[in-house]
Parts: sequence; C-alpha cells; structure tokens
Amino acid sequence: MAEHGAVGRAVLLDFARFLGVESVDHGHSFDLEDVLACAEAQGTAIRPHDILVFRTNYLQRFYDEGAEFWTRYDEPGLRYSPALVDWFHRMEIPNLVSDTIGNEPTIHPEHGTALVLHSALMRNLGVAFTEIALLEDLAAHLAETGRSSFFYVAAPLKIPEASGAPVDPIAIT
Repeated sequence: MAEHGAVGRAVLLDFARFLGVESVDHGHSFDLEDVLACAEAQGTAIRPHDILVFRTNYLQRFYDEGAEFWTRYDEPGLRYSPALVDWFHRMEIPNLVSDTIGNEPTIHPEHGTALVLHSALMRNLGVAFTEIALLEDLAAHLAETGRSSFFYVAAPLKIPEASGAPVDPIAIT
C-alpha cells in the first residue's frame, strides 16, 4: 500500500440518505443485504475491485454533541457475517472507507465480541481500512449530480515496519 496507494473507482453508499435520517443512530449495523439494497436504491452497481465508501454522518454527531457523544459510544457500521466476508473476497474489494471511527459497530450486536470485521477483512483478506473520513461535501455533490461513483486516490505515509498509517484521500468527481 505504501508504494502504490489505493487508486480506482469508488462507490459512495450513503446510508444516512438511504435510511432517510440526518445521521445513522448509535449501534445501527448493516449486513450484506443492506449494502446491496443501498447500492440498488442509488442506482449504482458495485463492481469487482471497487473501493467502498460508507457515509453514515455519524462523525457529525461528534461535532454536534461534544462530550455527550462519548457517553454512548457504539457507532454504526458493517456487521460481520461469513456471507459479507465471502462477498468482499469474491468482489476483491481493496479498501473500505467510512466516516466512522472503526467502520463497524464496536461490539458485534449478536455475540458481543469487539471489532470482528477488522480481523476478517484486514487481517484475513488484506482490505485496507480508511476511517474518520469527512464525507459531507462529497455526499452532497454526488447527490446533487445524481451520481454515486467517483475516482478515489489515497496513499498512506511510508512508515517503516508499521501496520497502519494516515492517508489523505482525494475524490475526483
């Protein structure tokens, strides 16, 4: 990743708009069927090798609620399931981007374990995670133009022997 970055077609899945809410609620989780339904509702197809960008507008809650935000820290996001991981594998999704702090609910709603999707996607499949992305301007522009896809470019800092690094993603619409 540090040598080549992530470059390619990206699809914004705007879950806040899909659900008709300002911001997706604490702990709300999405499964594979939700991902596909959101894409279909937006009139876009997810193709092999696409970079997936999930907008929940949850990060805006941090700015709106201040310290109160941390009294109920259980963010929304993708919920682990074998079917979801298999789909990521078959689609060869290289990068998962979201406006949340962890891309998934902190605690899995069914079995209570922490950050299961991190292990399944990052460790097992090599999917790069980009978190805490500010997506409001991009989401507004794409909604205004009736599009969901764009060209995505992100390159992490080259940090020797690191397992992660900050990136500054760029969306070219």
